[in-house]
Amino acid sequence: MTTWPDKTDDRPLSLAAPSGIDRAAHHRTDEAWLAAAWSHPTTRVFVVSGGQVLVDETPEGRTELVTTPSFEAPLTEEHRYFLGTDEDGVSYFALQKDTLPGRLDQPARAAGLREAGLLLSARDAGLMVHAVALENWQRLHRFCSRCGERTVIAAAGHIRRCPACGAEHYPRTDPAVIMLVTDEQDRALLGRQVHWPEGRFSTLAGFVEPGESIEQSVRREVWEEAGVVVGPVQYVASQPWPFPSSLMLGFFARATSAEITVDGEEISEARWFSRQELKEAFASGEVLPPYGISIAARLIELWYGEPVPRPGTGR
Repeated sequence: MTTWPDKTDDRPLSLAAPSGIDRAAHHRTDEAWLAAAWSHPTTRVFVVSGGQVLVDETPEGRTELVTTPSFEAPLTEEHRYFLGTDEDGVSYFALQKDTLPGRLDQPARAAGLREAGLLLSARDAGLMVHAVALENWQRLHRFCSRCGERTVIAAAGHIRRCPACGAEHYPRTDPAVIMLVTDEQDRALLGRQVHWPEGRFSTLAGFVEPGESIEQSVRREVWEEAGVVVGPVQYVASQPWPFPSSLMLGFFARATSAEITVDGEEISEARWFSRQELKEAFASGEVLPPYGISIAARLIELWYGEPVPRPGTGR
Protein backbone atom coordinates (compact mmCIF):
# COMPACT_ATOMS: atom_id res chain seq x y z
CA MET A 1 0.00 0.00 0.00
CA THR A 2 1.26 3.48 -0.81
CA THR A 3 2.61 5.71 1.92
CA TRP A 4 1.18 9.04 0.89
CA PRO A 5 3.75 11.80 0.41
CA ASP A 6 3.08 14.87 2.50
CA LYS A 7 5.23 17.40 0.62
CA THR A 8 6.52 18.35 -2.83
CA ASP A 9 9.81 19.91 -1.75
CA ASP A 10 11.89 17.76 -4.09
CA ARG A 11 10.20 19.33 -7.12
CA PRO A 12 7.90 22.28 -6.44
CA LEU A 13 4.66 22.60 -8.34
CA SER A 14 4.55 24.79 -11.43
CA LEU A 15 3.20 28.27 -10.61
CA ALA A 16 3.57 27.54 -6.88
CA ALA A 17 7.35 27.52 -6.37
CA PRO A 18 8.83 30.26 -4.15
CA SER A 19 9.30 33.24 -6.46
CA GLY A 20 11.50 35.45 -4.33
CA ILE A 21 8.95 38.26 -4.74
CA ASP A 22 7.62 40.08 -1.69
CA ARG A 23 4.12 41.25 -2.64
CA ALA A 24 4.56 44.16 -0.19
CA ALA A 25 0.81 44.61 0.20
CA HIS A 26 1.32 47.40 2.74
CA HIS A 27 2.49 49.67 -0.11
CA ARG A 28 -0.62 49.22 -2.29
CA THR A 29 -2.49 52.15 -0.76
CA ASP A 30 0.56 54.41 -0.38
CA GLU A 31 0.29 56.58 -3.48
CA ALA A 32 3.50 58.50 -2.74
CA TRP A 33 5.46 55.27 -2.37
CA LEU A 34 3.93 53.79 -5.53
CA ALA A 35 4.78 56.94 -7.52
CA ALA A 36 8.37 56.83 -6.31
CA ALA A 37 8.64 53.12 -7.08
CA TRP A 38 7.24 53.64 -10.58
CA SER A 39 9.80 56.40 -11.25
CA HIS A 40 12.79 54.46 -9.92
CA PRO A 41 15.33 53.53 -12.64
CA THR A 42 15.51 49.87 -11.57
CA THR A 43 11.75 49.26 -11.73
CA ARG A 44 10.66 46.68 -14.28
CA VAL A 45 7.32 46.58 -16.12
CA PHE A 46 5.57 44.13 -18.43
CA VAL A 47 2.27 44.14 -20.30
CA VAL A 48 -0.47 41.53 -19.82
CA SER A 49 -3.26 41.17 -22.35
CA GLY A 50 -5.85 38.43 -22.65
CA GLY A 51 -3.89 36.19 -20.30
CA GLN A 52 -0.73 36.51 -22.35
CA VAL A 53 2.62 38.23 -21.93
CA LEU A 54 5.71 38.62 -24.08
CA VAL A 55 8.53 36.11 -23.54
CA ASP A 56 11.92 35.81 -25.17
CA GLU A 57 14.78 33.33 -25.39
CA THR A 58 18.17 34.22 -23.91
CA PRO A 59 21.44 33.30 -25.70
CA GLU A 60 21.77 30.53 -23.11
CA GLY A 61 18.42 29.05 -24.16
CA ARG A 62 16.35 30.17 -21.18
CA THR A 63 12.88 31.65 -21.58
CA GLU A 64 12.36 34.98 -19.83
CA LEU A 65 9.54 37.41 -19.25
CA VAL A 66 10.05 40.53 -21.39
CA THR A 67 10.21 43.53 -19.06
CA THR A 68 11.15 47.16 -19.64
CA PRO A 69 12.09 50.12 -17.44
CA SER A 70 9.01 52.07 -16.40
CA PHE A 71 10.02 55.10 -18.50
CA GLU A 72 9.81 52.91 -21.63
CA ALA A 73 6.46 51.34 -20.73
CA PRO A 74 3.23 52.41 -22.46
CA LEU A 75 1.42 54.74 -20.09
CA THR A 76 -1.81 53.39 -18.60
CA GLU A 77 -2.36 54.87 -15.17
CA GLU A 78 -5.70 53.21 -14.49
CA HIS A 79 -4.62 49.66 -15.26
CA ARG A 80 -1.22 49.66 -13.56
CA TYR A 81 -0.82 46.86 -11.03
CA PHE A 82 1.91 46.70 -8.41
CA LEU A 83 3.14 43.10 -8.03
CA GLY A 84 5.87 43.44 -5.42
CA THR A 85 9.62 43.74 -4.94
CA ASP A 86 12.49 41.27 -5.13
CA GLU A 87 15.36 40.76 -2.68
CA ASP A 88 17.41 43.43 -4.48
CA GLY A 89 14.67 46.02 -3.99
CA VAL A 90 13.54 46.00 -7.62
CA SER A 91 9.83 46.81 -7.97
CA TYR A 92 7.62 45.09 -10.54
CA PHE A 93 4.45 46.39 -12.19
CA ALA A 94 2.09 44.89 -14.77
CA LEU A 95 0.15 47.00 -17.26
CA GLN A 96 -3.16 45.70 -18.58
CA LYS A 97 -3.59 46.55 -22.26
CA ASP A 98 -5.95 45.52 -25.06
CA THR A 99 -3.00 44.20 -27.09
CA LEU A 100 0.58 43.30 -26.42
CA PRO A 101 3.13 45.84 -27.67
CA GLY A 102 5.24 45.12 -30.73
CA ARG A 103 8.91 44.45 -30.14
CA LEU A 104 11.00 45.43 -33.15
CA ASP A 105 14.31 45.07 -31.35
CA GLN A 106 13.99 41.39 -30.40
CA PRO A 107 12.12 38.25 -31.53
CA ALA A 108 9.78 38.10 -28.54
CA ARG A 109 6.55 36.13 -28.75
CA ALA A 110 3.24 36.07 -26.95
CA ALA A 111 2.66 33.19 -24.54
CA GLY A 112 0.00 32.14 -22.06
CA LEU A 113 0.51 30.46 -18.69
CA ARG A 114 0.01 26.91 -19.94
CA GLU A 115 3.09 27.30 -22.12
CA ALA A 116 5.16 29.86 -20.26
CA GLY A 117 4.53 28.44 -16.79
CA LEU A 118 6.76 25.45 -17.57
CA LEU A 119 9.52 27.53 -19.17
CA LEU A 120 9.90 30.62 -16.99
CA SER A 121 11.93 30.90 -13.82
CA ALA A 122 10.05 30.76 -10.53
CA ARG A 123 10.32 34.55 -10.26
CA ASP A 124 8.96 35.24 -13.72
CA ALA A 125 6.23 32.60 -13.43
CA GLY A 126 5.18 34.05 -10.07
CA LEU A 127 4.97 37.56 -11.53
CA MET A 128 3.01 36.30 -14.53
CA VAL A 129 0.46 34.28 -12.56
CA HIS A 130 -0.17 37.29 -10.28
CA ALA A 131 -0.67 39.62 -13.25
CA VAL A 132 -2.88 37.21 -15.20
CA ALA A 133 -5.09 36.59 -12.18
CA LEU A 134 -5.55 40.33 -11.61
CA GLU A 135 -6.25 40.94 -15.29
CA ASN A 136 -8.88 38.19 -15.43
CA TRP A 137 -10.64 39.60 -12.38
CA GLN A 138 -10.43 43.22 -13.55
CA ARG A 139 -11.94 42.41 -16.95
CA LEU A 140 -14.85 40.44 -15.51
CA HIS A 141 -15.77 42.59 -12.49
CA ARG A 142 -16.12 46.17 -13.66
CA PHE A 143 -19.50 46.86 -12.04
CA CYS A 144 -20.62 46.83 -8.43
CA SER A 145 -22.52 43.66 -7.52
CA ARG A 146 -24.42 45.62 -4.87
CA CYS A 147 -25.77 48.60 -6.85
CA GLY A 148 -24.61 48.13 -10.46
CA GLU A 149 -22.46 51.28 -10.62
CA ARG A 150 -19.18 51.11 -12.53
CA THR A 151 -16.33 50.60 -10.06
CA VAL A 152 -12.87 52.17 -10.01
CA ILE A 153 -9.51 50.52 -9.45
CA ALA A 154 -7.79 51.01 -6.08
CA ALA A 155 -4.94 49.52 -4.02
CA ALA A 156 -2.63 49.24 -7.04
CA GLY A 157 -5.03 46.90 -8.82
CA HIS A 158 -6.09 44.71 -5.88
CA ILE A 159 -9.44 46.38 -5.06
CA ARG A 160 -12.34 47.73 -7.10
CA ARG A 161 -14.24 50.43 -5.22
CA CYS A 162 -17.78 51.60 -5.91
CA PRO A 163 -18.08 55.43 -5.94
CA ALA A 164 -21.86 55.22 -5.48
CA CYS A 165 -22.41 52.92 -2.50
CA GLY A 166 -18.86 52.65 -1.17
CA ALA A 167 -18.61 48.88 -1.51
CA GLU A 168 -15.16 47.39 -1.95
CA HIS A 169 -14.69 44.34 -4.14
CA TYR A 170 -11.66 42.06 -3.94
CA PRO A 171 -10.17 39.63 -6.45
CA ARG A 172 -12.18 36.45 -6.60
CA THR A 173 -10.61 33.05 -5.98
CA ASP A 174 -12.67 29.89 -6.48
CA PRO A 175 -11.41 26.89 -4.47
CA ALA A 176 -11.38 23.62 -6.38
CA VAL A 177 -10.31 20.16 -5.23
CA ILE A 178 -8.22 17.85 -7.39
CA MET A 179 -7.49 14.33 -6.17
CA LEU A 180 -5.57 11.21 -6.95
CA VAL A 181 -7.77 8.35 -5.72
CA THR A 182 -6.24 4.92 -5.01
CA ASP A 183 -7.94 1.65 -4.11
CA GLU A 184 -6.99 -1.32 -1.90
CA GLN A 185 -4.76 -2.68 -4.67
CA ASP A 186 -2.98 0.70 -4.88
CA ARG A 187 -4.37 1.36 -8.35
CA ALA A 188 -5.01 4.95 -9.38
CA LEU A 189 -8.37 6.20 -10.61
CA LEU A 190 -8.07 8.40 -13.70
CA GLY A 191 -10.85 9.86 -15.81
CA ARG A 192 -11.41 11.53 -19.17
CA GLN A 193 -13.59 14.62 -19.43
CA VAL A 194 -16.18 14.63 -22.18
CA HIS A 195 -14.51 17.44 -24.14
CA TRP A 196 -10.97 16.04 -23.96
CA PRO A 197 -9.34 14.24 -26.89
CA GLU A 198 -9.49 10.47 -27.01
CA GLY A 199 -6.97 8.95 -24.62
CA ARG A 200 -6.40 12.02 -22.41
CA PHE A 201 -6.72 10.89 -18.77
CA SER A 202 -6.14 12.80 -15.55
CA THR A 203 -7.17 13.02 -11.92
CA LEU A 204 -10.72 13.92 -10.95
CA ALA A 205 -11.48 17.48 -9.88
CA GLY A 206 -14.32 19.85 -9.06
CA PHE A 207 -15.31 23.06 -7.32
CA VAL A 208 -16.00 23.36 -3.60
CA GLU A 209 -19.67 24.15 -2.98
CA PRO A 210 -21.02 26.71 -0.46
CA GLY A 211 -21.16 25.37 3.10
CA GLU A 212 -18.91 22.41 2.25
CA SER A 213 -15.53 21.42 3.69
CA ILE A 214 -12.79 20.54 1.23
CA GLU A 215 -12.78 16.93 2.45
CA GLN A 216 -16.51 16.70 1.83
CA SER A 217 -15.96 18.18 -1.61
CA VAL A 218 -13.38 15.50 -2.47
CA ARG A 219 -15.76 12.71 -1.52
CA ARG A 220 -18.76 14.29 -3.26
CA GLU A 221 -16.94 14.99 -6.53
CA VAL A 222 -15.49 11.47 -6.78
CA TRP A 223 -18.91 9.96 -6.09
CA GLU A 224 -20.73 12.23 -8.54
CA GLU A 225 -18.23 11.82 -11.37
CA ALA A 226 -17.20 8.17 -11.01
CA GLY A 227 -19.58 6.52 -8.52
CA VAL A 228 -16.65 5.59 -6.25
CA VAL A 229 -16.90 5.94 -2.46
CA VAL A 230 -13.94 7.67 -0.79
CA GLY A 231 -12.80 7.25 2.82
CA PRO A 232 -9.56 8.84 4.10
CA VAL A 233 -8.46 12.11 2.47
CA GLN A 234 -5.05 13.75 2.80
CA TYR A 235 -4.06 17.22 1.64
CA VAL A 236 -0.88 17.38 -0.49
CA ALA A 237 -0.36 20.87 -1.93
CA SER A 238 -2.08 23.78 -3.66
CA GLN A 239 -1.57 25.60 -6.95
CA PRO A 240 -2.89 28.92 -8.25
CA TRP A 241 -4.86 28.30 -11.44
CA PRO A 242 -6.12 31.59 -12.92
CA PHE A 243 -8.20 30.07 -15.73
CA PRO A 244 -9.87 32.34 -14.83
CA SER A 245 -9.80 32.38 -11.01
CA SER A 246 -9.28 29.01 -9.35
CA LEU A 247 -7.06 27.79 -6.54
CA MET A 248 -6.43 24.07 -6.94
CA LEU A 249 -6.25 22.13 -3.66
CA GLY A 250 -4.51 18.80 -4.24
CA PHE A 251 -5.31 15.62 -2.31
CA PHE A 252 -4.68 11.92 -2.09
CA ALA A 253 -7.81 9.93 -1.31
CA ARG A 254 -8.43 6.28 -0.53
CA ALA A 255 -11.40 4.56 -2.16
CA THR A 256 -13.54 2.16 -0.17
CA SER A 257 -15.33 0.86 -3.28
CA ALA A 258 -14.00 -0.07 -6.71
CA GLU A 259 -16.99 -0.21 -9.05
CA ILE A 260 -17.03 2.73 -11.48
CA THR A 261 -20.15 4.46 -12.79
CA VAL A 262 -19.32 7.65 -14.67
CA ASP A 263 -21.79 10.51 -14.75
CA GLY A 264 -21.57 10.90 -18.54
CA GLU A 265 -21.86 14.68 -18.23
CA GLU A 266 -18.43 15.71 -17.00
CA ILE A 267 -16.61 12.38 -17.17
CA SER A 268 -17.08 10.10 -20.17
CA GLU A 269 -14.68 7.36 -19.09
CA ALA A 270 -12.81 6.38 -15.90
CA ARG A 271 -10.44 3.49 -15.23
CA TRP A 272 -8.29 1.99 -12.50
CA PHE A 273 -4.60 1.76 -13.43
CA SER A 274 -1.77 -0.09 -11.78
CA ARG A 275 1.65 1.50 -12.24
CA GLN A 276 2.63 -1.09 -14.83
CA GLU A 277 -0.65 -0.69 -16.71
CA LEU A 278 -0.21 3.08 -16.81
CA LYS A 279 3.40 2.77 -17.94
CA GLU A 280 2.39 0.48 -20.81
CA ALA A 281 -0.51 2.76 -21.74
CA PHE A 282 1.80 5.79 -21.85
CA ALA A 283 4.32 3.87 -23.99
CA SER A 284 1.70 2.68 -26.49
CA GLY A 285 -0.03 6.05 -26.72
CA GLU A 286 -3.29 4.56 -25.44
CA VAL A 287 -3.22 7.08 -22.59
CA LEU A 288 -2.13 10.69 -22.97
CA PRO A 289 -0.84 12.27 -19.73
CA PRO A 290 -2.12 15.54 -18.27
CA TYR A 291 -0.22 18.69 -19.11
CA GLY A 292 2.90 19.10 -17.01
CA ILE A 293 1.96 22.53 -15.68
CA SER A 294 -1.03 21.10 -13.82
CA ILE A 295 -0.95 19.82 -10.26
CA ALA A 296 -2.68 16.74 -11.70
CA ALA A 297 0.59 15.61 -13.29
CA ARG A 298 2.41 16.08 -9.99
CA LEU A 299 -0.16 14.08 -8.02
CA ILE A 300 0.11 11.23 -10.51
CA GLU A 301 3.91 11.36 -10.37
CA LEU A 302 3.97 11.18 -6.57
CA TRP A 303 2.03 7.90 -6.80
CA TYR A 304 3.67 6.69 -10.04
CA GLY A 305 7.20 7.16 -8.72
CA GLU A 306 8.68 8.97 -11.72
CA PRO A 307 7.85 11.85 -14.08
CA VAL A 308 4.99 11.21 -16.47
CA PRO A 309 5.65 11.80 -20.19
CA ARG A 310 5.05 15.31 -21.46
CA PRO A 311 2.21 15.53 -23.96
CA GLY A 312 3.47 15.29 -27.51
CA THR A 313 6.98 14.12 -26.60
CA GLY A 314 6.46 10.43 -25.84
CA ARG A 315 8.92 10.70 -22.94
